Amino acid sequence: MKAVRIAKGGYAGSSAAFCAAGILLLLHPEISASVICKVMGILLAVCGGFKICGYLSQDLYRLAFQFDLAGGILAVILGLLMAVRSDSVLRFLNLVLGIVVLMDGLLKIQTALDARRFGMEQWRVIGGAAVLASVLGLMIILDPFGGSGAAGAVMLLGLTLVMEGLLNLCVAVYTIKTTRVKEYKPR
Repeated sequence: MKAVRIAKGGYAGSSAAFCAAGILLLLHPEISASVICKVMGILLAVCGGFKICGYLSQDLYRLAFQFDLAGGILAVILGLLMAVRSDSVLRFLNLVLGIVVLMDGLLKIQTALDARRFGMEQWRVIGGAAVLASVLGLMIILDPFGGSGAAGAVMLLGLTLVMEGLLNLCVAVYTIKTTRVKEYKPR
């Protein structure tokens, strides 16, 4: 169960980091694209590492981490590419991040539906957040600012990161369960 607690803590911590990065982008949309790419790459790689750990753990419900082996490996690879080769990735940053968010949102919709089958009342919160994250991921891919509104695009990215962080935090809080072992005390 220690691995589940580590994965849950890492998942929650990386979710909070995504929220913080999103808020930073909302407040300071003038941050350079290169810095955004490197920081997002590091966050994505760390989050991917926790996803892999979570998949390998013994989560009681197996909801939060059910798709995270492949997703975690992909996140680590993309994150490292973004951090190390930011000059090459910058041209595709919106596309890469949009696809990652859209994919994660769609998989979390399935997680919400599975949570519903388990009888979890919070499935609607997860599902609603997942739909919103998916829509924002799609908006990043479609680039409604047409490349000309850099500040607007960065703010959209910031909003998407906040939503993605909140989505992952909801999943971590509501679906990752550990069993508590009661300590035996002789009478």
